Order: sequence, then structure tokens, then C-alpha cells
Amino acid sequence: MPNESLDPVFQLIKSLTRSEKRHFRLFTNRQGSNEGLKFLQLFDALDRYDEERVLAEVPAIKKVQLANLKANLYKQMLASLRLYHMGQNLDIQLREQLDYARVLYNRGLYQQSLKMLEKVKVAAHHAEMPHIALLALDFEKIIEAQYITRSLRDKAESLSAEVLDTVAHLTQEHELSNLALRMYGLYIKIGHSRNQQDHENISAFFHTAVARVDLTAGGFFEKLYYYQSQVWYHTITQNFRACYRYAQKWVDLFFHYPAMQEQQAMLYLKGLHNLLISLFNLQYYSKFSEVLKMLEAFAANPERRASPNTNMLIFLYYYTNRINAYFMRGRFTEGLTIIPDLLDNLTRFHYQLDPHRRMVFHYKIASLYFGSGDYGKAIMYLDKVIQQKDVSLREDIQCFARILNLIAHYDAGRDEVLEYQIKSVYRFLGKMDEQQQMQVAIFQFLRTLGDLAPNQLRGAFLQLKDQLISIAANPFERRPFLYLDIISWLESKIENVPVQEVIQRKFLLLK
Repeated sequence: MPNESLDPVFQLIKSLTRSEKRHFRLFTNRQGSNEGLKFLQLFDALDRYDEERVLAEVPAIKKVQLANLKANLYKQMLASLRLYHMGQNLDIQLREQLDYARVLYNRGLYQQSLKMLEKVKVAAHHAEMPHIALLALDFEKIIEAQYITRSLRDKAESLSAEVLDTVAHLTQEHELSNLALRMYGLYIKIGHSRNQQDHENISAFFHTAVARVDLTAGGFFEKLYYYQSQVWYHTITQNFRACYRYAQKWVDLFFHYPAMQEQQAMLYLKGLHNLLISLFNLQYYSKFSEVLKMLEAFAANPERRASPNTNMLIFLYYYTNRINAYFMRGRFTEGLTIIPDLLDNLTRFHYQLDPHRRMVFHYKIASLYFGSGDYGKAIMYLDKVIQQKDVSLREDIQCFARILNLIAHYDAGRDEVLEYQIKSVYRFLGKMDEQQQMQVAIFQFLRTLGDLAPNQLRGAFLQLKDQLISIAANPFERRPFLYLDIISWLESKIENVPVQEVIQRKFLLLK
């Protein structure tokens, strides 16, 4: 298991790659011999040992020095990483040139400073970074106000017009990014809309926010945040066809701006992932397989400039969608083969993964075990979701993990704890205000199972199946079926065959 230390110095060291560590040691040599540099000794010690052993292993470091040494080490590591990754981050390069322009200005070399700022502006506009262009423009105005030229009048007017245009784009960009973030935050909290009131409230807010949007002359990020907002809105409201349409626009945008695939790799990967999720929700497997190959090709490209962040996202999106592919085809037992590598990577990226993403993985792993008939392992991973302390995080997943847990206990023959489990789930859902017709029907069914004779079971399963099909006719009652294919489970019980066999048969009919 990963060390749970929250110390930022320790976490930063553990996140470094071998080449980054090598660069840091070379970076320290710029000051001359590194003998006696205690922060470097501390770096080596923390790289080898846990924090408790550092003072014992490096007697040259006194306890009273430790806080200052760690602060110095942290600063030096960040400086080294900034230099190491500068070539991959245009914004870092442009900010450095802004600093150079300030140095030239401070020396009274106004013309040189203005030339530097002009280069920054052109590069920033070309790279769709209006926030950096605006910094250059503001600085340029300061210099022009002091360095009098014959063209001041024309320059003042052109500068003012350029600032107003940049600010207009930047304002719309921020409004759209705020909207995208708020819609994503809402999805993280509730998942899909739960009822008509949810749908109306979310729709009213969203349509008011986008009514003023004008993308006629919009740049890359304005369009991107607009498509993101649409994806999250249609995901929440379960309009998966519209979600697919805007997720495709999101990905296509990176082919209209090909340089952005490298400059904004995180956003490109996220676009591919959301396109895959929309295709999964539509059960459009042929297109899903095609997009998954695009994700694999990007990950395998030797010319791609990898970073720990992009590597983590590739792991996250690749494994999530590989599992979804197994779900679509009903290949649950086959899907178990990737779990060891998945768990190794969960440990490797422990610090980068937030609780929400770990919880989703645990639910998906549990679903693989459930579909393959290993109910004990399914219950073990469902417990990891159920024990999540923040009950406001993905309320939908937490609710359906409890329902799947009930079914897994029934299939595992653990009848002695089933009644307790049902009461526990009722209490949880009562607090979350999350009871839907499908949930209530399953609870009532499981509660009465113990009173049924063996020859009555098939009829009870048939009756529940008909009841759930009727419930699913209501658009706002379909949400539970996105997380739990209860109909296929019931059909497996009715036919007395494994659930993955039922899903495989349905998949072949859809091809």
C-alpha cells in the first residue's frame, strides 16, 4: 500500500520519475560541489526511506534544521521541474519572456522590451492564450505611456482596440469555463437527474447561461468550454445522443487545432474519454471500439511528450473504458485478467487519483466480479465504496453500490445478514432522499424471497422483471439501469444461466 504521508515534500519526491530525479541532481551541481548541501542529503534520504527514518539515517541533519531544509528542498525541486518541463509547456516559456521584458524595462531598454512583448503577444494569440496576451498588452501600455514615439496616437488607438478584443474573448472564455466547471461539479454530486424537478432546474440554469454565448469569432478554448458544458448538461439530463454529438465536436476540435493535442493533452484525453462514455451509454460498440483505438494510439505514440499527469490520465481513461468494453460484450470473466495491473496502477497513482475516481474503479471492479459469479470478491470491493466517508460524493454510485451489495449477498447465499443489509440501505437512502421505484421494488422483492418456496422463485423473478420493465418506461426512472443491469440478472435467474451469458447473447443481437 502507498505511504499515506501528507507531507508535500515527501509526496513530490515520490511522484518524480527517474529522469526527473537525475535532472534534479544535475540541477544542484550548478552551484558547484553538492557535498555539504544538506537539502540534497535530505532529498536522497527521503527518496530511500520514510520520514521517520530520515534523522536516524542522516545524522548530519539535526531535528531543529529539518523544517527549513524541507522548505529549501521543496523550492529547489520545483525550480528543477520548471526547467525540466519548460520545453513541453508554452505558457511557462511565455511567462519567462514576460520576465525578461520586465528586466529590460527596468534597465531602461524600452525598445528591446517592446520587441519582447510583441513576440509574447503573437505567440500567445497563436496558442489561444489570451490571458498571457493581456498581460503583455497591459505591460506594453505602461511602456508606451513613458516612451514617446511619433506614432503614439495610432499606437494608443490600436492598443486600446486590441485590449478590448482580447478582454471580450477572455470574458466569454471564463464564463464558459465557469459553466463547464459548475455542470461537472453538479454531475459529481448527483450523477444523472433524479426527477422532473431536477431536470427543469438544471435545464433552466443551463439555457440561461448559454443564451448569451456567441461563438462566431470564438477561439479554441471558448469552443472547447462550450462543448464541455453541453456534454455535462446532456450527461446529467440523460440525453446521450446529444452528449455523443458534443463529445464528438470536442474531439474534432483538436483535429482542427492539431498542435493542441500536445499542448493540451489532458483536455484531448478527457474529450476522448467522454466520447467513449457517451458511446457506452448508447451501447454503440463499433464506434466505441474505434475511439478506444484512438486513445491507445495516442498512449503508444513514441513522439508523445509524456508527463506524470498525462500518464495518470491515460491509465484512468484506458482502464475505465477497457472495463466498459467487457461490460458491453458481457465478458466479465475475461475482464478479471486486467485487475492485477489495474490495482498496481491504482497504487502507483495513489496521490494523483481523487476519492471519486478510486470509488468508481472499486465499483467497476466489483461489477466485474459480480458478473463473473465471484460474489465474495464483489462484496469486498463494494464495501470499499460503501465505507466512503463523504456521502455527498457521487450519491448515485454510493446508492447503487448498496443495491448491488444486497443482490450479491443473496446470490452468495448469505441470507442471515440480508435483512440487516436491507434495513441499513433503507436508512442510507432515507438520508439521501434517493429512493426510486426500481430500488423500492428490489428491496420488497428481496425481503420476501425468504418466504418463497423453490418452485415459486421463477414466477417471482418473472413478476419483478415485468414490474421493472414498466418502471423503466418512465425516463426519470431509467437512471438506475445505467448502473445495474438488473433486467439481465433477472433473466439469468429465470433461465438458470450465468448473467454474462445473457448479456453476451444480447450483445450479439445488437451487432
